[in-house]
Amino acid sequence: MTRAAVPGLPSRYPIGALLPALYADDDLAQRFTAGLDTVLAPVLSTLDNLPAYFDPALTPDDFLSWLSSWVGAGIDPAWPQDRRRAAVARAVEIHRRRGTRQGLADHLRLCFGVEADIQDGGGGVAWSSEPDSALPPAPTGELLVRVRSDRPLDEARVLAVVRASCPAHLTCRVEITGSPT
Repeated sequence: MTRAAVPGLPSRYPIGALLPALYADDDLAQRFTAGLDTVLAPVLSTLDNLPAYFDPALTPDDFLSWLSSWVGAGIDPAWPQDRRRAAVARAVEIHRRRGTRQGLADHLRLCFGVEADIQDGGGGVAWSSEPDSALPPAPTGELLVRVRSDRPLDEARVLAVVRASCPAHLTCRVEITGSPT
């Protein structure tokens, strides 16, 4: 990422205009400060536009991956630009729901643009009003994610996203099916 050496970028605050009147007509002083203006113009431009750098919709493309590291978005450089920006914008919301079915479904929708059916076999509770009733079945210990997509998906990449969101005590399995009719 670089903001330096932007050809022809004018300074909004030319140093030569800020010098005392004694140096206003001094050619050497004006040329010297014009050289400093060329060096400082990208810095001042960046500072003037600083709020835009923290808005995922406005930030420059080369700053987006750095911004995503601030919010833990985990964007993939292979994603289209609009999906990468959406992932950064929704990172806090996704983190808030992390570890839930809805959070995983939202994350898969954001990452791959797909719908997912998630079956959690990690446990649960049951009760009965009858004494000595049968115990509930043992949990399967597997998180099954069925992804519906009408386009080819890399199963390994989908599984990597699921594993990153899956609790440590569960195994993960992904099934990719075509779009329902």
